Amino acid sequence: MNPILDSADPSIFDLITRSAGPAGTLPLTEELLRNAPSGDLFGWSHNVGMGLNPAELGRREFLILSTHGGLRADDGSPIALGYHTGHWEVGLLVKAAAEELWRLGTIPFAGAVTDPCDGRTQGNPGMMDSLPYRNDAAIVFRRLIRSLPNRAGVLGVATCDKGLPAMMMALAGSRDLPCVLVPGGVMLAGEPGSEDTAKVQTIGARFAHGEITLEQAAEVGCHACASPGGGCQFLGTAATSQVVAEALGLALPHSALSPSGQPIWLDLAKRSARALVEMASRRLSVKVILTPAALRNAITVHAAFGGSTNLLLHIPAIAFHAGLPRPTLDDWIAINRKVPRLVDALPNGPVGHPTIRVFLAGGVPEVMLHLRALNQLDLDCVTASGMKLGEVLDWWERSERRTRLRELLQSRDGINPDDVIMSPDSARRRGLASTVTFPRGNLAPEGSVIKSTAIDPSVVDADGVYRKTGPAKVFTTEKAAIAAIKSGNLKSGDVLVLCCRGPLGCGMEEIYQITSALKHLSCGKQVAVLTDARFSGVSTGACIGHVSPEALAGGPIGKLRDGDRIRIVIDRNKLEGSVNLMVNDSVDLGTQELAKRAPREDLAPDPQLPSDTRLWALLQQASGGVWAGCVYDGERIAKALLAR
Repeated sequence: MNPILDSADPSIFDLITRSAGPAGTLPLTEELLRNAPSGDLFGWSHNVGMGLNPAELGRREFLILSTHGGLRADDGSPIALGYHTGHWEVGLLVKAAAEELWRLGTIPFAGAVTDPCDGRTQGNPGMMDSLPYRNDAAIVFRRLIRSLPNRAGVLGVATCDKGLPAMMMALAGSRDLPCVLVPGGVMLAGEPGSEDTAKVQTIGARFAHGEITLEQAAEVGCHACASPGGGCQFLGTAATSQVVAEALGLALPHSALSPSGQPIWLDLAKRSARALVEMASRRLSVKVILTPAALRNAITVHAAFGGSTNLLLHIPAIAFHAGLPRPTLDDWIAINRKVPRLVDALPNGPVGHPTIRVFLAGGVPEVMLHLRALNQLDLDCVTASGMKLGEVLDWWERSERRTRLRELLQSRDGINPDDVIMSPDSARRRGLASTVTFPRGNLAPEGSVIKSTAIDPSVVDADGVYRKTGPAKVFTTEKAAIAAIKSGNLKSGDVLVLCCRGPLGCGMEEIYQITSALKHLSCGKQVAVLTDARFSGVSTGACIGHVSPEALAGGPIGKLRDGDRIRIVIDRNKLEGSVNLMVNDSVDLGTQELAKRAPREDLAPDPQLPSDTRLWALLQQASGGVWAGCVYDGERIAKALLAR
C-alpha cells in the first residue's frame, strides 16, 4: 500500500456523520429575531458550537489578537517551530489574558497573524518582504477587528520588529474602541562570556577574517538565545517598539522589556486584560490615548533610550492610522536636540547592558521620571491604566515594584540600576551623546539618518565631531558588499556605498549583516556606510541610512562611482550633519559634478524583488514615501490613479 495515498490504520473508518449539536437553547428574544443582523444570531450558533455554554451568551466580547507563531507542547517542547523566539511564548500571554477575561465575566475571542524574523532573513531574499509585511499585517489585524462586530475592546499581544509596529498601527486605526497592548517581552541575558543575539550574527564575517575559530563559532551560536521566548537582548527595533508602545500610553506602565516566561511577564497579561475591561466600562477609547502630545512623549522617550532608527518609519505610520499629524523630520531633530540619552543598553554602550537589566532598573517609567524633572513630558496624557501619565509617575516613584526590582538587579547581577538608567548629569559625565542625527547634503538632499550616539567614540574628534573623507566603494547588492567585507576587499578608510536597496529597489531591506560585520571586525570602525536601505535597530558605527531620494527614484546616491571622494561630518553635540561628494575638496564642485552625471548604468530593482513588494513600494511612494512612514494613504493613491 502506498502510505501517501492511503493508510493501513483501520480505525480511520470509525467515523460518524451526524451529531445532535450542543445542548441547551440560545437566549433569543423577539426583539433580537426581528432586529438583529443575521450574522449576530449565526455568531451565537458558532459560539456554542465551539463549546460555549449558551447561558453565557450576551456577555461582553473582547478580542485578543497576537503574533503567536509555532506550536508548543504543554512542557514547552516544540511540536512545530516558530520563526523566532519573539513569538514562541506569546501564546502563554494570550492564554493568561483570556483566562482573566473569563474570570471577569466576559467572553474572550482570539486570533493571530504571525510575523517573520528580520534576523532570520538577513542577507536573504526574505528581507524584501520585511517592511511590506508590516503594512499587510496591520491590514489583516484591522480586518479581523472589524470582522468580530460585537467586540467591546481589543487586546493586542506582540513582540518583535514588524509584528509589534503592525499591531500598534492596527490598534491606532481602531480609534473608537478600547484597546490595550501587551508587549511580548525580552529574552533573558546569557551567562558571562556568552555572546548576545546581536554579536552572534557576525560569526561568519569574523570566521572569514580569522578572528574566531569554527569551534568557537559553533559554541557561541548554540548559546546565544538564552531563553526560548522574548525579543532579542538588545535595544533594537523590537525592544524599542515595546518602549514606544508604553510611552504612547497603549501599554501598561512598566510593561516594556519584561522577561519572557517569568511570573512577572504573565502577570502583565492578566493586568492588561483587567485594564481593557475597565477601559470599556469607562468608555475610554484609543483616540483618548493617542494624541499629538502622546506622540511627542513617545519620540522623547525614544531619544532618551537611544532607540532604533526604524521607529522613524513606525511612529509616523502609527500617527497616520490614528488620524494624527505625522511627525516631520524637523520634529525629530528638535526633540533629539533637547533630549539627552539616559540609557546604557546594547548596542549603544558605553557598557551595553542587556534589555532585561533596563527593565529591572525601572524601564520606561524610570526614564520618564528623569524626563519629567527636565519638563520634557506632557503629563496630562491618558494611559491604558486609565490614569494620567503624571499620576502614573507619582505611583511609580514610591512603588514597591520599583524598589524591589532595582534591588534585585543589584543583588542578582551586581549592577547598580543608576548605571543602566542614568540621571542627565551622570549620562553627560559618562559621555552619552544624544541619539540620532539627520545629515543632509548633495548626496542626501531630502535627508538621511545616523544613530550618532552609536559611532565608536575612538573615531570621534575631541570636539565631539565625527569627520571622515574617503573613497567610495559602490555596490548595488548586499551580497556583493558582504562578499567584499569577507574577502578583505574593503579597506580601512573606505566609504561603503550601497544603493538600489530602498523601497523601489528591494523593499528597503535591513542590512544588519553589513553593519554588524564592520562593528566586530578590527578595522570596521574605520569604514563608513552610506545607503538608501535601512538598518537594524542594533546597528552601530558611522552608518548613514534612509538616504533620500533613493537611487531608483533619481537620488544622487545612484550617480556615485568607485573612487569618488565622500566627506561625512556628524556633530554629535549639535546633532548636525552633512554627507557630500567632494571634487577638489569643494562641495560646490561636487554638486555641479552630480548635476552633470547620468545615473549608473547598473541601477535596477533586485531581480528577486517579489511583485507584491514592488506593489508595496509604489503605493507607499505615492503615499509620501519613507519620511511619511511607508504607509498606504488611500486618498493620495486614489488621486494619483485618477489623475492618469
